[in-house]
Amino acid sequence: MDLNTAWFILVGVLLTGYAILDGFDLGVGVWHLFARDDKARRAYMRAIGPVWDGNEVWLLTAGGALFAAFPIVYATVFSGFYLALMLLLTALIFRAVSLELRGKVASPRWTRAWDWGFGLGSLVAVVLLGVALGNILRGVPIDETGAFTGSFLGLLNPYALFMGVVTLLLLTMHGAAYLTAKTDGELAARMRTSVSGVWAAFIVAYVVLACVTPFAAPFLFDGLLKKPLFWVFFAAQLAGLVCVPVSARAGRGLPVFLASSVVIAGLAGLVAVGLFPRLTPSSTNLAYSLTIYNAASTPRTQTVMLVIALMGMPLVVAYTAFVYWVFRGKATGEESY
Repeated sequence: MDLNTAWFILVGVLLTGYAILDGFDLGVGVWHLFARDDKARRAYMRAIGPVWDGNEVWLLTAGGALFAAFPIVYATVFSGFYLALMLLLTALIFRAVSLELRGKVASPRWTRAWDWGFGLGSLVAVVLLGVALGNILRGVPIDETGAFTGSFLGLLNPYALFMGVVTLLLLTMHGAAYLTAKTDGELAARMRTSVSGVWAAFIVAYVVLACVTPFAAPFLFDGLLKKPLFWVFFAAQLAGLVCVPVSARAGRGLPVFLASSVVIAGLAGLVAVGLFPRLTPSSTNLAYSLTIYNAASTPRTQTVMLVIALMGMPLVVAYTAFVYWVFRGKATGEESY
């Protein structure tokens, strides 16, 4: 394994950690739109209140790692997706501010406005993240110099939009799985039922996506079946998909969440195996794709930053585990967040 591959794995781990951790935050936010009463809305916010900001650190860390190891990819993606990323940032800001301001004024109109900000901010963020992933898998218009030559409207192609729908179903299921572990009573029972329902919709959408992807991005499947890691991640994903409804019917909250997390990790692994060694495929000409070699920083930069990352990652993991341990237990809607 060379430095470039090591950084590819590290960035993938950070993005997967973000998808699992902030993924359930976003999923809970989507469920917030459909809450039956104010007690349920308060429970949703209390369930993620102590951890949501720490979960977003994984996205910031992944962005920093991408900049350090593959600056050309960072420049191309962030410039090409600029408007979409600004919309994503706006959605995340509304979501964060809503969590903090919802209970500051004793006014139904005030509370309801921030409820919409929280729910819609989460919904828009999920869909935009899915659309971004769809464009990466399909390939984006990059010329021979590595410059993005497309437009914002070009990013809203049918495949990317459908990926946004699949991502919405996946993270909504993940959010419901988290709520089954974090709540109790009637709310937990409703979430267990919701997990099974969204799981079925996700399975249908995922099968359709699997059938369409070979036509939209055939390069992802070049020699894929001969790669041992493909079968490892495929088996993990399949096991997670089987365990989600089984655990939900058994009324076991934590196993449902862990199974849902395995599904996300398995899917992330499949994406990584299909892309490697590309980071940003080019839809203009596959030879123009940005890879872990032609878009990498200098070996010295990668070496120094890798040492720093290997020192910092255990701290991030330890802090995350500590926060979840301190705020363990069930969330209720008896008090405001």
